[in-house]
Amino acid sequence: MSVKIRPLSDRVVIEPIEEEETTFAGGKLVLPDTAKEKPQQGKVLAIGPDVESEDEDGNVIGVRVGDVVLYAKYSGTTFKTREGKELLVLREDDILGVIEA
Repeated sequence: MSVKIRPLSDRVVIEPIEEEETTFAGGKLVLPDTAKEKPQQGKVLAIGPDVESEDEDGNVIGVRVGDVVLYAKYSGTTFKTREGKELLVLREDDILGVIEA
């Protein structure tokens, strides 16, 4: 990512992961943007200073840069970078969970 974004407070910058639409025959099904559902998964690109915290043992809890997360469907603010990449800024509370492989 060439644009540096430093979110404030408890904000998180996420790059949404688009789910691929396919037909049962395995071919690609092209849908207009208005018919597609908003993605609910994304990769964390940056976190604000109030997001990370430590438990009593000093272990970091919460989300970290690079985590793939599940977030609320209509949360946050979407914006486009100069390169045309669509990103999302949302509050940590809008993240529902971290997806672990």
